[in-house]
Amino acid sequence: MLKFLFTVFVLIAVSLQSGLAQLQIGGYGEVALTRNFFSDNINRYSHAADYKDAKGHGRFDLPHVAFAIGYNFGSKWKMYSEIEFEHGGTESAVELEADEAGEYESEIERGGEVVLEQFWIEHSFTGALNLRMGHIVVPVGYTSANHLPNEFFTVYRPEGENTIMPCTWHETGVSLWGRIGAFRYEAQLLPGLDSELFSRQNWIHGGSASPYEFKVANKYAGMLRIDNFSVKGLRMGLSGYYGYSFNNSIQPSTAEKYNKVKGAVSIGSFDFEYRQSRVIARGYFDYGHLGNSEDISKYNKGLMKNSPSPRTNVASDAICTGVEAGYDILPFIYRKTKADKQRQQLFVFGRYEYYDSMYKTAANIADNEWCGRQRAVAGVNYFPIKEVVIKVEYSAGILKKQYNNENSFSIGVAYAGFFR
Repeated sequence: MLKFLFTVFVLIAVSLQSGLAQLQIGGYGEVALTRNFFSDNINRYSHAADYKDAKGHGRFDLPHVAFAIGYNFGSKWKMYSEIEFEHGGTESAVELEADEAGEYESEIERGGEVVLEQFWIEHSFTGALNLRMGHIVVPVGYTSANHLPNEFFTVYRPEGENTIMPCTWHETGVSLWGRIGAFRYEAQLLPGLDSELFSRQNWIHGGSASPYEFKVANKYAGMLRIDNFSVKGLRMGLSGYYGYSFNNSIQPSTAEKYNKVKGAVSIGSFDFEYRQSRVIARGYFDYGHLGNSEDISKYNKGLMKNSPSPRTNVASDAICTGVEAGYDILPFIYRKTKADKQRQQLFVFGRYEYYDSMYKTAANIADNEWCGRQRAVAGVNYFPIKEVVIKVEYSAGILKKQYNNENSFSIGVAYAGFFR
């Protein structure tokens, strides 16, 4: 009897061990403290001179905390899911809009209490052909494809892409991807964006959201990304997006004057990352165009006040570009001993960005020039172990001369990795 029970116990243990070997658990998280040396008054752009010497303000934040779980079922089937808490909350917030009206707005970015950033099932046919179905990341630009906190030097995600595009951009759709030689490709079929959620300050950023319990899909879109790894230590990527956005809402317009309005969104992007020895360099350039921007602006401003739309003008074109580089100086000040098995690193870095959510506007749409700005950042990243990073930075937000610059000092601590 004891022998039988022991055999059963061993079989169960082996079965559990085999199952756990296929299980992946991990995630990432960020904590940030920022002191902003400028006013956050709603009139700081419309009456900039009144706030030239205004006091600054500070903030504590949990930008992103995500928990991930994946499982390999075998027979080339696997799943992955990721739940993210943004700013430590439920995605319901009251915001004070920085415009002439200065209204309080209760905003729900997505239905539900937390963000389901990824949930997909995948089947691999070969290394060159994989089918992924579910809620997936849309890797347009650098940041959405590389959004873990150890994949950029700044305390917060790169500001330009995080302003004008959804970031991290994720949609429910279908993806085909694979790797052929030195190239990796990915093509996606997705629901279109919702032009009612576009705005002057953030261009199409809000368009992937849905305040409802489902995503409206009256319109569709496509995405293509190709990465090249031919040069050792260097990855270069091209990505593009195209899809209609107008009337992709729960209550589309039936007015005849909007029959020809499509709201086509087209985005082209180049990005790269270089890692070699103690040097890391990254950069991106994104350009986007919105068709029928004047019609969409007029339509959105005519929506009901309790609509989830920002009800502002939106530009026809938006642009953002950024580059950062860091050098590991730790070997100059600390010599590892044989007992030190961890790969500590101390990067001194610099970053420059330029972005404008109203880079070009239609003839009858006013250009809010405060939407265009430069940002210069200097700081350090300390990795006591590869999964944990402590970040310190000073940022200069450079606006056009009629506005006040927006400088800040930030400290952050973050982790990213799988626990098993």
